[in-house]
Amino acid sequence: MGLFDQILGAVTNLNQQGGLGQLGDIINTLQQLSDRTGADSSTIQTVLGIVGNYVRSSLQEKQATSGADEAQALVNQYAGTSPNPQAVDSLFSGEMQQQVAETVSQRTGLDTGTIQQLLPSIVPVVLNFLQSGANAQNPQSGSNSILSSFLDADGDGDVDITDAIRLVSKYLGK
Repeated sequence: MGLFDQILGAVTNLNQQGGLGQLGDIINTLQQLSDRTGADSSTIQTVLGIVGNYVRSSLQEKQATSGADEAQALVNQYAGTSPNPQAVDSLFSGEMQQQVAETVSQRTGLDTGTIQQLLPSIVPVVLNFLQSGANAQNPQSGSNSILSSFLDADGDGDVDITDAIRLVSKYLGK
């Protein structure tokens, strides 16, 4: 089952945290970032996808060294739609933040300073997206189908968070 299917499943499953309101908040936040930076929404979605791949690598490392519960705890702690520099610092070293900014800049044409300013907003959104698969009654239980699907991805780039956001946007009509 693909990531988008997992997300739709979370939206309709009362035992998972995902809901249309949560997805709508994510899409609205991305639109606000687009408005704030002057970048079109597809550029912001590209930024989200690239940052999402770095988040995946960081969470995979956390999972490998500290277990799935630690990865879920990070997602739960920092997921949101408000800027949170601590979310960025918890996942990326200063050197890695610079690397992320440079990679995004090369792929989108946005300057690295703008990207570094966006990271505290983008990282919580990625984590919020991943949190939607967590158990609604016990988010720390580690049974997050979306996070598991995201972390077990084969890295071939066929279905990533950018694709899922585009599909969710179309699904919500935004």
